Amino acid sequence: MSPRTVFSPYARLFAVPGSAAFSFAGWVARLPIPMLGLGAVLLVAAETGSYALAGAVSGTLALSFSVASPQWARAMDRRGQGAVLQVAMTGYLLAGVGFVAAVTAGAPRWSWFVLAALVGASGPNIGSLVRARWAQALAEPDRRQTAFALEAVVDEVVFVVGPPLVTLLATLVAPPAGFLTGVTLGAAGGFWLARQRATEPPASPADPGAPSRRWAALNASVLVVVVTYAAVGTVFGAMDVVVVGFADEQGAPALAGLVLAVYAFGSLLAGLHYGVARLRGTLAARFVGTAVAFGLAAQLLWAVGSLPVLVAAGFLAGTAIAPVLVSGTSLVESRVPRSALTESLSWTTTGLTLGVTAGSALAGAAVDAWGAQAAFAVPAVAAALAALVALAGAPLLRTGVAAVPGVTADRVEHPAAG
Repeated sequence: MSPRTVFSPYARLFAVPGSAAFSFAGWVARLPIPMLGLGAVLLVAAETGSYALAGAVSGTLALSFSVASPQWARAMDRRGQGAVLQVAMTGYLLAGVGFVAAVTAGAPRWSWFVLAALVGASGPNIGSLVRARWAQALAEPDRRQTAFALEAVVDEVVFVVGPPLVTLLATLVAPPAGFLTGVTLGAAGGFWLARQRATEPPASPADPGAPSRRWAALNASVLVVVVTYAAVGTVFGAMDVVVVGFADEQGAPALAGLVLAVYAFGSLLAGLHYGVARLRGTLAARFVGTAVAFGLAAQLLWAVGSLPVLVAAGFLAGTAIAPVLVSGTSLVESRVPRSALTESLSWTTTGLTLGVTAGSALAGAAVDAWGAQAAFAVPAVAAALAALVALAGAPLLRTGVAAVPGVTADRVEHPAAG
């Protein structure tokens, strides 16, 4: 497939009025996703010398985000993105500055956890907001698939740019600089997105006589995707820890970043191609198929015995990431009414985030107990679990069509024309 064939559909997306602005604002607002967790670790460790305390504070931030972000999304479905996002970003900026001040001033450590939880709880899932705008702007299923693939690539770019940026700022400037930069970028992007009212999906105030919106946002299909994504997130969290440990064991700790960048680059390339591919079959079949491919690709990690093998296995395993994330997003978008779309997409990210948290903890324990090479079993098994969950949930994906009010069958079961 030539570069022109790959990139032309993405370029045509930005013919939609306002799309370049909301997509770029969303990218800026998402930069803190990898920056705040790592920034909190670097800041707390620099102040206390304790990585255990630093990890606990960072985990508190991530868990509070996982719980709160779907609630923000639900409020935005009801009241509109702009108004709610301004409130959230104000709290996010104040809590972030307060957290840095508390840590650097030596405030009681319980206050660090409270403020870290407030930072996480103030952060709506920006990716779901941008994807909801694309779904509102694009009527054609194949163009929505391309847009979701673009956003998956944006997510990968965030994880390529964010960690090196926060590390350089924290080590070369000052420990608080990385975290503060992440908070500032996130708030700036969030406020910018909030001002773009013309492209936000219309608000859908709650109707007391309508079926529960919560069950529309968390129907059977969404739950299957969320649980599958939790297993996928476990792979992500485990890979970060095991790769660092393995590179250290091999005497080349600096190469850990390169390995993880190659892993993300494989996903980026696959996402670009998947977004413009001519695909047959239903969205449910594609999701199950890509989940199985993800599970199989990660089994290459069992063969890792050296850094060159890890680079090759990481790249090949990475090529299966974006397709399963894009197909899951497309499936969720097709199975819920527009009035609950932002919340549903936020739940999928909550699944990923919880998985990342669990994967990091499991992999850390495995590295300590077995060594890094044997600990590659954690992401390999988690990937296999993702495939098994998708396969087990396949009957629910086939029978969930009629259960979604306001969603027509042709929107659910179309084959994307490409």
